[in-house]
Amino acid sequence: MPHYDDTPLDTERLFSRREFLGSMGTGLGTIALAWLLAQDSAAGQSGAHRAENPVAPRTPHYPPKAKRVVQIFCPGAASQIDLWEYKPELQKRHGQPMPGLTGVSSFQGGNGNLMRSPWEWKRYGQCGKWISDLVPHLGACVDEIAFIHSLTAKSNTHGPAMLQMNTGFVVDGFPSMGAWVTYALGTENQDLPAFVAIPDMRGYPPNGPGNWNAGFLPAAYQGTAFNTETPIANLRSPQGTTPEGERRLRHFLNTLNREHLRQNPGHSDLNARVAAYELAARMQLSAPQVTDISRESASTLRDYGADSDNPLKASYARNCILARRLIERGVRFVQVYCGASASAVDGLLNWDAHKTLKADYERHAPILDQPTAALLKDLKQRGLLDDTLVLWTTEFGRMPTHQVGSEGRDHNPYGFTAWMAGAGVRGGFSYGATDEFGYRAAEDVCTIYDFHATVLHLLGLDHKRLTYYHNGSQRRLTDVHGEVIRPVLA
Repeated sequence: MPHYDDTPLDTERLFSRREFLGSMGTGLGTIALAWLLAQDSAAGQSGAHRAENPVAPRTPHYPPKAKRVVQIFCPGAASQIDLWEYKPELQKRHGQPMPGLTGVSSFQGGNGNLMRSPWEWKRYGQCGKWISDLVPHLGACVDEIAFIHSLTAKSNTHGPAMLQMNTGFVVDGFPSMGAWVTYALGTENQDLPAFVAIPDMRGYPPNGPGNWNAGFLPAAYQGTAFNTETPIANLRSPQGTTPEGERRLRHFLNTLNREHLRQNPGHSDLNARVAAYELAARMQLSAPQVTDISRESASTLRDYGADSDNPLKASYARNCILARRLIERGVRFVQVYCGASASAVDGLLNWDAHKTLKADYERHAPILDQPTAALLKDLKQRGLLDDTLVLWTTEFGRMPTHQVGSEGRDHNPYGFTAWMAGAGVRGGFSYGATDEFGYRAAEDVCTIYDFHATVLHLLGLDHKRLTYYHNGSQRRLTDVHGEVIRPVLA
């Protein structure tokens, strides 16, 4: 029989206030220590899991509205006052000097008088949003869109400004938004890249891969560039190989790679290369299927404009279809470019209309309009818009004046437009405004940091907590700035 000590308890000593508080302090300290150790253990497991599979799906900071992103980018600085933001005073005072602009020089020099938008404007949707006749198909989608009319940029030069819109910084070496998102969330499809950049058939945009690189993040998070015209590079098997031979070779190489990685922990470039080769092997089967849009119905091709006689429009339409096919297969982040690097040809290859605004935009707008609108409608019809965030971006805006000696507009970083549609977005809404001529952001002024913070918020990510230690600092997409633009949230 066990022996029980029936000695009466010393209740006064047991409940001494000093000892009670001391015991409480020790107990709480122990709980805190246990929690910290658990966090360290979890972080270690997360790090090990990330090393094993850098793009495995991960849980966001809080329940997200959006699970994936499609970013449409119009390089060349598409004009806010000729597409999205109606300025009656600019129309009315065409040809007059702009008040307060005397002596101001922009990117290419002097500015002339105010120049009206050459197109008519109409109200669209239940919200009655004014949209230019240049983009009537997108006008029909305004009830899905939240416009941000008061963005400002830090540079009036295409290269640095594009970097800022895509990476948050005006210099090279920083991770793109898509890289940050895939670093934070991974991807739901392990047979396709987590982050895809779809260049225009006319070529890469300014900075090329700098717009979708991983910067100082592990290389596994950089974007993979391909489109319907140009397949993913280096996927085709060399002549003389057999499937069984390739399988055995990959197995042997995998054994060597894993052993080398075990002996050299912390080498993210090696791990990214191993992961990339493994992904490439899987993509040999999956990528040709996703890029083969001939599987789409004739009505879908027609709705997007993929059957257009205009080869540029047809190509961009096919790229928009490719974006939808990637999204519905679980790819986390897709960029689609409508325009390329200007190559010193103003307004011909992208939206940089310095000399002939009307001719340039009547060439570019039909390429953008129908396919982009069809993408929004297609995503909605398939139920994908409920948890997909669609962005339209450009690097800065254009001046409300004409450029001296031309009928075009110069660069304007002081006020421009971007928009969002889809998951968690308040459709049929406009936030902020430029002044009466469209020159400077004047109402609810916001920055690209704010735009990025809002995108991350919709993905369930706190932009202040999404960090990566690099060169002595905890770096983030929004640097040390940024506030979520809450009025655009549904």
